[in-house]
Amino acid sequence: MTTTPVQPPAYTQKKLPLLRTEELMLNMGPQHPSTHGVLKVVLELEGERIMKATPVMGFLHRGVEKLAEDGTYHQFIPHTDRLDYVCAMYNNFAYVRAVEKMLDLKVPERSEYLRTIVAEVQRIIGHLFWLGTQALDIGAMTVFFYTFREREHLLDFFDQLCGARLTTSWYRIGGVERDIPPDLIDQLRRFFKDFPPKIEEYNVLLEKNRIWIARTKGIAVISAEDALSFGLSGPTLRGSGVEYDVRKAEPYGAYGEVEWNVPIGVNGDTYDRYWIRIEELKESSRIITQCLDKLPEGPIMADVPQFVAPTKDRVFTNLESMIMQFKFFSVGFPMPKGEIYCGTEAHKGELGFYIVSNGEGKPYRLKIRAPSFIHMGAFDHMSRGYMIADIVTIFGTYDIVMGECDR
Repeated sequence: MTTTPVQPPAYTQKKLPLLRTEELMLNMGPQHPSTHGVLKVVLELEGERIMKATPVMGFLHRGVEKLAEDGTYHQFIPHTDRLDYVCAMYNNFAYVRAVEKMLDLKVPERSEYLRTIVAEVQRIIGHLFWLGTQALDIGAMTVFFYTFREREHLLDFFDQLCGARLTTSWYRIGGVERDIPPDLIDQLRRFFKDFPPKIEEYNVLLEKNRIWIARTKGIAVISAEDALSFGLSGPTLRGSGVEYDVRKAEPYGAYGEVEWNVPIGVNGDTYDRYWIRIEELKESSRIITQCLDKLPEGPIMADVPQFVAPTKDRVFTNLESMIMQFKFFSVGFPMPKGEIYCGTEAHKGELGFYIVSNGEGKPYRLKIRAPSFIHMGAFDHMSRGYMIADIVTIFGTYDIVMGECDR
C-alpha cells in the first residue's frame, strides 16, 4: 500500500545568537503551573536565554515494571492504564499485543477491527487533550473549552463501552472484554459525521493567531538526524520530516485494511508538530469511519485459557477452597520461555513492551519503552538558545505524561 506524504508549508527561522554574560541557575517547577506539579527543570541562563536545561524526573514513580512480576499477565492489564492516564486504552493495546506476540496468538478479525476503532478514538482524545492544554499553557484559553467539548463526548463513549472514563480497561489478551453495542456504533457514526467542522474551528482560533505563531514557529527546532539520534518517535519525529509510523511500517489491527496517510513536517519546529496532530485528527476519523463500514461479524476473543480450574475429584473445605482458587487463578496460562519486544504507535510515539518469560504464568521481567521518557532526553538539546518562556512550549510539544515517563 503506497503512502502519500502530507506536508505543511515551508517555514524557517534561525536561533538568535547567544550573548555571554553572567550565568544564573533557576529551578523551574515542580510547582510551576506549566510543569503541572510533576517535573522540575534546572535552567542555566544568560539573562533570559537558556544555556542548559536539565529535567529532574521521578515525582510520579510507582514501580510499575516491578509490579508486573507479582501478578499474572492478565492481572497486569489494569496497571498499564496508569501509565499514560490521558490515553489509558492505548497502553492496554500495546501491552496485550506484546503478550500475543510472545504466544504467537491469532486474534479474531472482528476483534482486530474493534481494537483499531477504539485505539483511534483514544488517539483523538489524546490529541484533543494535548491541543487544549498546550494552547492553554501558551495563553489561548478558548481552544481548551472547544477541544474538551468533543473529548467529553468520546469519554461518554468509553463510559458506555467499559464502565470507566479515565483508567479504562477493555483490551484482553486474545481479543476484547466485550463487543460494542449497535447503539454505540451509531453514536460513533454521528460523532464523526460532525467532527470535521470542529477541527476547522480549532484551526480558525490558532492557525493565524499571531501569538500562537510567534510562540510555536521556529521554536524547539530539531533536525531529522538529531531526532533519530535521540530516539524520538510519533509526531515529534514526523515533525522533522521522518516518515515513520509503526502502523505503516509493521501494520497491526486493521490498519493494513484501510486507506490513510501519514502527515510529515518540514521544519521540525513546534508549529509543525501542532500541524501534524491536527492532520492526525482527520486521518484517525478516516480510519474509524472505514473500520465501521468494514466491521466483520464473528467472535471477539481467541480461545485462550485465563486460569487453570481445580480438579473435581477432591472436595475442599471452605478455607482450602479459597486457597486453591487463589492459587489457580494466580497461575494464569503457561507462556513459552524467551523474550519479546513489541512496539505500538501510541498518540505521542512508539510505546513498546519488552517481556522476558521463564515459562511461568507471570513475567520474569518487563520493561516499558515509554515515549515520554525518551523524548525528555532531547529536552536540553531542543531548549538551548531559546527563552525561559519557551520552556513551556517545549515541554508541551512532546505531549509528555509524567505517569508514563516515571512509571
